[in-house]
Amino acid sequence: MSSLQPISLIESLSAQHDRLSAIGQQHLLTFANQLPVSKAGELLDQLAALDVQNLPKLIETYVRNKPASAAGTVIEPLNAYGLDNSVGGMPWNRDQYERRGIELIAAGKVAAFTVAGGQGSRLGFEGPKGCYPAGAVSRQPLFACLADWIKAAQARYAKPGVTIPWFIMTSPLNHDTTERFFIEHNYFGLNKADVTFFRQGVMPSFDMETGKILLAQQHEVALNPDGHGGSLKALHSSGAIAEMRKRGIEQICYCQIDNPLVRVIDPVFLGLHVAAPDSSGEMSSKMVRKASAGEKVGVLRKVDGKTAVVEYSDMPPDLTTAKLASGGLKFDAGSIAVHIISVAFVERLNSSAAGFSLPYHRAEKKVAHIDLHTGHLVEHKHNNAVKLETFVFDALPLCKSSIVMETDRVEEFAPIKNASGPGVSDSPETCTQLQTLRAARWLAAAGITVPHHADGVPNCTLELTPHTAIYAKHLADPASKAILPESIEPGASRVF
Repeated sequence: MSSLQPISLIESLSAQHDRLSAIGQQHLLTFANQLPVSKAGELLDQLAALDVQNLPKLIETYVRNKPASAAGTVIEPLNAYGLDNSVGGMPWNRDQYERRGIELIAAGKVAAFTVAGGQGSRLGFEGPKGCYPAGAVSRQPLFACLADWIKAAQARYAKPGVTIPWFIMTSPLNHDTTERFFIEHNYFGLNKADVTFFRQGVMPSFDMETGKILLAQQHEVALNPDGHGGSLKALHSSGAIAEMRKRGIEQICYCQIDNPLVRVIDPVFLGLHVAAPDSSGEMSSKMVRKASAGEKVGVLRKVDGKTAVVEYSDMPPDLTTAKLASGGLKFDAGSIAVHIISVAFVERLNSSAAGFSLPYHRAEKKVAHIDLHTGHLVEHKHNNAVKLETFVFDALPLCKSSIVMETDRVEEFAPIKNASGPGVSDSPETCTQLQTLRAARWLAAAGITVPHHADGVPNCTLELTPHTAIYAKHLADPASKAILPESIEPGASRVF
């Protein structure tokens, strides 16, 4: 809108003033008449994108009031497809479901989808979190770690000419930087045509006391990403789902960017998702057993008869600490933000003429903003604003039926969320430790001598790439055996 002529700018400002006045948000134009034409145009573009029809209800529900806990009325444990190959006391055939998943990959019906809108600021890192060095030894970035899983699955399972496309949801803050990073790294060995980027949606930040939308600058609305739940809407509105349909994709393997151990394409999980007798094939989830009652992960449970995730902050304290007769936690199914979602399910959710939106969650935050009287930026030491976001797991109760598969946290859960420090369990340091522990476990099972300290911790740093093995059993393959030594020397740093 930088080419707006003064007369059209005046008309546009007048139209926006009327539109915003109807919902009591006309203060967003306080500085509009003082702005250069280009900056006024930027502001008008942002204001035009605001959903003024639904904002008053959101403000009343989530800003001026605090919604009651979303825990549900009846919360029960669920039966997961367990590591012991049983579910609800009955056996399930892991090999059978793995074969079914491989069939889907081989036929080109599977895509990878990664939510990567976050920045590395909590890690003291400038730039998208996906650019953060995460390989235990190689220090390759998170994007490269996930790309390796996709390339390895493609090489091992796909028919000649079949590829696994990768869809990546960025945020307005890091979209351009992410695209440049992929170009600079030659798409990490993937075909450029098989990597699609699209932006997630945004929501305005609200003053906690008044419900007024905040200005980040005189020409800029204070916006925040609408949460990973916005991915289900963005997949549709961006054209990503249409592209998947064109390619013949039926299943979407969802994960977040912060976990280099996530098995991005997992044939066993895929097979269970589409073929388990109690699955609708719409959306399925992975879990790990909680390390403690206080671990800050969502809890997968049956809520009012439906599979759902209850945020740890919404779980009633008595249920959080409830024990089984065996002494274990009654509610110990920790969500790790790994799902498989069908293309048809995303289409169904977005088919309503009125649009689609998951429930919002309220978060109280410190948000810097422009003082409307002085025009200067104001910083806050305490929470002053409300941000609204949606969570992808809130789509689970919308499924006809949904299953959960258990995985081992050493095998597949080493997220990097916070800087290293005492008691931090999701740091770069703990991620390196878990990568090493998993590699040591797999190598030892394959007959390779791995050095350990007296306390059982590996006396080495190891990185085992998916090109060598997607599952531990692949270390028995001739190609893998050929590159593996008989033993690892103490203190070594090795990549296999």
